[in-house]
Amino acid sequence: MKSPSPRRVWVAALLATTLHAKAGAPTSGTWDFVALLNGEPIGEHRFRVVAAGDARKVTSDANFTVTFVGITAYRYRHEASEQWHGNCLKALDATTDDDGKAIQVRSKPDDDGLVVSTNAGKARTLTGCVMSFAYWNPAIRTQTRLLNAQTGEYEEVQVRRMGTGEIPVRGKMVAATRWRISGPPQPVDVWYSAQDEWIGLDSTVAGGRTLSYRLQ
Repeated sequence: MKSPSPRRVWVAALLATTLHAKAGAPTSGTWDFVALLNGEPIGEHRFRVVAAGDARKVTSDANFTVTFVGITAYRYRHEASEQWHGNCLKALDATTDDDGKAIQVRSKPDDDGLVVSTNAGKARTLTGCVMSFAYWNPAIRTQTRLLNAQTGEYEEVQVRRMGTGEIPVRGKMVAATRWRISGPPQPVDVWYSAQDEWIGLDSTVAGGRTLSYRLQ
């Protein structure tokens, strides 16, 4: 069984959240997603937000284990802490254990913009209002570039509305709108409720399997 690609599993940063917020209206709380591979649970991803006015601190913690006939085939751990002001990322500290490969991404402001560095020695300065792959924030739907909190790459993206449907949320089917983020190796479909709450995610990973998030 081939391990899921980290770029596709995380697809960036599943890194941050104010799930119940419309753009520019942050709130506080904790949200738990179950992670599914082809419909089978492989772990969870928790997001926590503490907001004060336009400022918010967002933390996330992902833990996946893929097994095959009782043998662990792949492990993934990701932790991130982000500081935001409005829709703009101000600081990031993320660590990832991708099946034994350690990855670190840091960002901090300076006079020229947001300095992003990795433990691989890469560093760059991003200018303007930078957003990560912050699915929690509906403003992501207007972006053309997003910062990948796992790799440190500033990726070009296209976001478009794909239609409506229903997905399971907390034990019941909920009407939702699907938005597709293209640009990463595989598109990411992000589901929002009628209240613009992020409630799900689907993406294709290695071997043509489907990685899904569903709000619990």
